[in-house]
Formats: sequence, structure tokens, C-alpha cells
Amino acid sequence: MTTQQDLARRQVQAVLQAQQQQAGALLPILHAVQDTLGYIPDWAVADIAQALNQSRAEVHGVITFYHHFRTSPPAAHTLQICQAEACQARGSRALTAHAEQALGCSLHGRSGDIGLEPVYCLGLCATGPNIMLDDKLVSRVDAARLDRLLAGVKEA
Repeated sequence: MTTQQDLARRQVQAVLQAQQQQAGALLPILHAVQDTLGYIPDWAVADIAQALNQSRAEVHGVITFYHHFRTSPPAAHTLQICQAEACQARGSRALTAHAEQALGCSLHGRSGDIGLEPVYCLGLCATGPNIMLDDKLVSRVDAARLDRLLAGVKEA
């Protein structure tokens, strides 16, 4: 019988075979692994490094440099709050502080099934502050509206 990790290893190997020969392959490979598995497991760093003839430290450095990459499985739900200037001017810093208090975690953290992440522009600058809750974009979010949205996720 095949374990989940065996399947994941085969998926990573397929990504490596498909992309390792292209110039500048590291970032596309990291994106593909995260898209496939939901995160980049520690064991995959060695496989990626070996395939690209790089050190594990080089691969790890790129993963930790970019906030987009995760090294642990994501939460079941993700709340992203825009941190760009237009949303800041419309109250996203206060909204972020409220979310951190309501969830009991800081940005890049998680509370139960909800992960809290920053995002830098969701493209609706005139209607901020904006959030993305899972795949749903929501504009003009204040603390009360955020509380209602989070309650809906917790009930589901």
C-alpha cells in the first residue's frame, strides 16, 4: 500500500523532471511543489537541491525569503488582509490588529482552522480595506463585518 509521503515524493519528482532543465528553475519548482502539496515539506528541500545541483541552504534561503512559501501544511481556511498603502489609509492596520486579537494569533500564524496572512494588494484599492477569506474577496471590511465572516467560517 502507498503512503501519503510516497505519493507526495512521486509528485515532487514529477515536478522536478518536468522543470529542472529550464533556466532559473528554482522558483517555478517551488511554486509547483506548493501548488501540488499545499506547502514545501522539509524532505523536499533536499530533493530540490540535489536536482538543481544547489545546497539545501540555498533552497531553504529562497523558501524563507519569500512570504508566499509555506513549510508546514496550510490551515483549512485562510484569512488574508491587505497591507498595501491604499488599504492602510482605509484602516487595514486596525483591522489586522482586530483580527489578531479575535483569532489569538499574529500574521503568519494560525488559530485552529484559520490561518492569518498578509497580502499586498488585492486590486480593489478604492474600496478597502480588503480581505480574501479562502477564495472570496471582500471589500470595505470593518471589525464587525470581519467578526461575522469569521463566525460563518467557524460554524461551517
